[in-house]
Order: sequence, then structure tokens, then C-alpha cells
Amino acid sequence: MLTLYDYWRSSAAYRVRIGLNLKGLKYETISVNLAGDEQFSEKYRKRNPQMRVPALETDRGLLTQSVAILDWLEAAHPEPSLVPSDAWAAAQVRAFALTIACDVHPLNNLSVLNRLKLEFSTNDDHVGEWYRHWIKAGFAALEHQAEQRGRTKFAFGDQPTLADVLLVPQMYNARRFKTDLAPFPHLLAWDEEARALPAFAKAAPEKHPDASKS
Repeated sequence: MLTLYDYWRSSAAYRVRIGLNLKGLKYETISVNLAGDEQFSEKYRKRNPQMRVPALETDRGLLTQSVAILDWLEAAHPEPSLVPSDAWAAAQVRAFALTIACDVHPLNNLSVLNRLKLEFSTNDDHVGEWYRHWIKAGFAALEHQAEQRGRTKFAFGDQPTLADVLLVPQMYNARRFKTDLAPFPHLLAWDEEARALPAFAKAAPEKHPDASKS
């Protein structure tokens, strides 16, 4: 049995929940309350020295980093595939996903936002502007690329890929921080299609058992 160390509002953990659901894999959840600083507890630090979520316990040990976890899921459970077999198409999918994972998300991580507040006395309004700036910068690049490719049901064709798995949680964060998404019609359309699928809907933060406790 796979065990996911999870937090209901973590977009990185949200990605892995989607990936596990798309692969049809059963897993148990251990909640790590980031709002309560449980990631810094001695118990969790011993399990995962990075002190972040998600982390996935497998029969071979612990995996960290959401994109690495999704990559392992793709290799260990190749159907349904989240990455095209064609090398060029696969690179495009990964480039889309990594724009979110490497360019947008790290600048808006909880640890960064907390440091802005604690070390630089940044107020909530300025933190919100910071957050929205980096989302809009990343989304603008992805939307421009989408315009070059034309309309598709999902980000890269008629089936969801790794790109959609990364996009949907980032769209959730964008809405949470009241980002104007009107300039990104392709992203909005793909997000709507993906969220309608059971694997995405089941993984949504509002469906998480811990959502009602917060």
C-alpha cells in the first residue's frame, strides 16, 4: 500500500493525489498540517528531512518532490500514460509542467510567503500582489504557447497529461489569491475540462477529509 504524506491545501500534494487517481492506485493518507507547522516536528523531520509535502511511502522507501513522484508513477504504472511516447511531444508536456513547478510555484511557496512576512514585514496585501505577479507571469507564457498550438480539449490533446496535472492545482491557488484569470482563456478551458474528470474532482482540496477541519 502506498502512503501519501499530505496537506489538503498543498498544491504539490494536490498534483500527486491527481496522479495517483489517474493511475487508479489505492493509497493511504497521513496528514501533515502545514498551518500548524507539523512539517517541522521531530517525527516528520526524521521521516522527511526536507520537511515538506508531499512525500510518498513506497515498498522501496520514501519519495519526495511531487514531479519526481509523478515521474516514478509514470514509470512504475505506465497506463494510462501522462506523457506522450513521442519525444518532442513529451518534452513539450514536461516544459509546460516545469514552468509551473520550477518558475511559478517555488516563488509562491508557503516558506517564501512566511519569510516575506517575518523577515521583511510584508503585509498581506503586498504578499497577495507578489503571489499574483508570479502566477500571471507564468500563465502569460503558457497562454502564449497555447495560442501557437490552437484549441485542444486538454493542454496537449484529447487526454489529460502531466501538464494538466500541474495546471489544475496552480489554477486553484490562483483563484484562492484572487488572480484575474480572464487573460488566460486556454488555461481556463483546460482547467474546466480536467476538473470535471473524477480523478481530478476526487483530489480537489474541498473534497479532502481535512478541509472541514480547517
